[in-house]
Amino acid sequence: MPSHSRHLPAEERRAATVRAVLELAAEQNPGEITTQAIARRMDLSQGALFRHFPSKESIWQATMAWVGERLLARVDRAARGLDSPLAAMEAIFMAHIDFIVRHPGVPRMLFSELQRREETPAKQMVQALISRYGERLRFLVEKGKTCGELAPELEPAAATTLFIGTIQGLVVQALLAGGMERVQAEAPGVFAIYRRGIGRKS
Repeated sequence: MPSHSRHLPAEERRAATVRAVLELAAEQNPGEITTQAIARRMDLSQGALFRHFPSKESIWQATMAWVGERLLARVDRAARGLDSPLAAMEAIFMAHIDFIVRHPGVPRMLFSELQRREETPAKQMVQALISRYGERLRFLVEKGKTCGELAPELEPAAATTLFIGTIQGLVVQALLAGGMERVQAEAPGVFAIYRRGIGRKS
């Protein structure tokens, strides 16, 4: 993080803090990230950091808000203007994968929050993000069944769970392999298998 971050206006400082958290999350266990490490990445003192965030939890909330807003905007943009529900689902899948590759700290942050036992505000925000994301997918599944693209017996909740789980599986495999590069390479083939599973059989 460049040293000029110490002179940023408040909103830009908050955005820079989120970027610093995601950069650190891509490099280490998010649960071990300290406010000292965040301040150091931004070339700030902890006191300067806490002038914009009253606590570490508030930093996490800001990070989750940023992730939710950007991810949903990205997938909505990808699906916009596509009449085919299957094409829209594929566009969402690929847009989600691209978002992860560009921000490899994001899935690590999400997994870290969901593993926490306590119901923190940040964890609740992750759960709300998954719910809102799922609503978009269920709508497309119902639309696909109505227009005849998807199997009439397809259960929307199960199709949605499998869609999200497929992305999560790709991410876990990439984390085990030590990098996100393979996610983008494998995504088209993986979605093709998913597509055959939910598509209407002739």
